[in-house]
Amino acid sequence: MRNALVLAEKAMSLGEAPIGAVVVSEGQIVGSGYNRREIDRDPLGHAELMAIKDASKNLGRWRLNGCTLYVTLEPCVMCAGALVNARLDEVVFGAYDPKAGAVMSLMEIGDDPRLNHRLKATGGVLGEEAALLLKTFFSGLRQ
Repeated sequence: MRNALVLAEKAMSLGEAPIGAVVVSEGQIVGSGYNRREIDRDPLGHAELMAIKDASKNLGRWRLNGCTLYVTLEPCVMCAGALVNARLDEVVFGAYDPKAGAVMSLMEIGDDPRLNHRLKATGGVLGEEAALLLKTFFSGLRQ
């Protein structure tokens, strides 16, 4: 999660929402990403999607079973769907997102019995640090 926080800080330094993500397999980081929606002018530029894409490229496969995604903010519906589709085993996130969180807060997409894959979800890991980054970023925008 510390590596994801470093990526979140990088995103913030570039004017992006401070969200970072890493994919880990067998104790090694195999993919990483941070928010790039503004830079790339891309609504799909979420940290989770960047990390999943990077991990798939590095591992040479789209099925990321055996992998865990660490991300600084609870994934949204789009990203939670991507986690299921990529067959990750687990997602670990920092700050809860009561307005858009789709793995624990508003929905539990990774635990929906109607879908063909389930993933474990753990929230609140270094959550205060992740939430502080987000709070600092958005309070700066409001000023």
